Amino acid sequence: MQVGNETTVSTQPSSVAQSLREKPEGPRKTPIVDPVESAKPPKPATLTAEQENKYEALLETVKSWTEISAAGEKGGAITESEIMWLSRECLLRYLRATKWNTADSAKRLLATLTWRRDYGTEELSADYCSPENETGKQCILGYDNGARPVHILMPGKQNTDPSPRQVQHLVFMVERAIDMMVAGQETLALLINFKSTKNRGNTAPGIGQGREVLNILQTHYPERLGRALIINVPWVVWGFFKLITPFIDPLTKEKLHFNEDLKLHVPPEQLWKDFQGDLDFEYDHATYWPALNKLCEEKRAEQKERWVKGGKIYGESEIYLKGGNAPSLGQPVSQEVEKVVETPAVAAPPPVEEKKDVLVEQEPTMLADILEGSEGKAIEAKA
Repeated sequence: MQVGNETTVSTQPSSVAQSLREKPEGPRKTPIVDPVESAKPPKPATLTAEQENKYEALLETVKSWTEISAAGEKGGAITESEIMWLSRECLLRYLRATKWNTADSAKRLLATLTWRRDYGTEELSADYCSPENETGKQCILGYDNGARPVHILMPGKQNTDPSPRQVQHLVFMVERAIDMMVAGQETLALLINFKSTKNRGNTAPGIGQGREVLNILQTHYPERLGRALIINVPWVVWGFFKLITPFIDPLTKEKLHFNEDLKLHVPPEQLWKDFQGDLDFEYDHATYWPALNKLCEEKRAEQKERWVKGGKIYGESEIYLKGGNAPSLGQPVSQEVEKVVETPAVAAPPPVEEKKDVLVEQEPTMLADILEGSEGKAIEAKA
């Protein structure tokens, strides 16, 4: 069982997770459940008094929302899943993305809730998206040194023509990467391999559906990119990056790594041999796809159970929801914290607050321009 930092631990044992932890005979064909022991999320920064006041003001605003507008009959009363989505960390991500402007944060949060209904984010199914992933052009495999789930994109394995389902598939996989995040980690590591294949020689960026994906990522998934590892970069992308480097914010630039030794970022035992790691992995769609989705379904069910147990509150702690060693924010601090397996009983630390890194608005734009084409004519990126 893997531990992040003082405030994070792995999820509780469960049938799907436990079965996937068993060492397979031959190549691994399923997702990796836990980070390695040494992989630790960064310690959260402490909010200033002003930031805490702005958070409380935003929380009071979202508590007043009883109706969510959406197209046609999709509008209506706010749902339990939407209230659970409005966690403490979610509100803080939007505050950081708007440079702590509470009015703008509220506006963007409400717009995202509307978009999630209109787009049908929660209705996107594994069966519907399955044809897009038959070649394994996307997979979530292992965790990096910061305990971020590694979301792998391989444009050379593109198997479908441009369509709305390509973008929906990307959104579906982003949601699954979020499911796979351990307590205390809010970001993912994006690994993009532009290596060409027999079926697809040109993996360089195009235009196509890029604008739509760009808008989705920068508007509705702020503060979710922790690291981007980009290898076998086409000369078109490399040249474009050199041109825009002087205009990239230093904090954003630190997250981008081109053609580096991936073992510097991902533990070798969780890095695919295709990327010079030690992990013997083979993508078999009939095995990997149901395993990933059953694991994520289980994780979401466990989070929902904890949320209900905590009182179904707005602004719940994601540390608590993910099974971390932290109390529900809806219960007195003195209440006994839910015991996490393989973790000794200790006094519960305060809930996580914000991350140290602040992503600027231009980050998703730059990444989307670089990565466009990862779904054929579409971008595959992650903000």
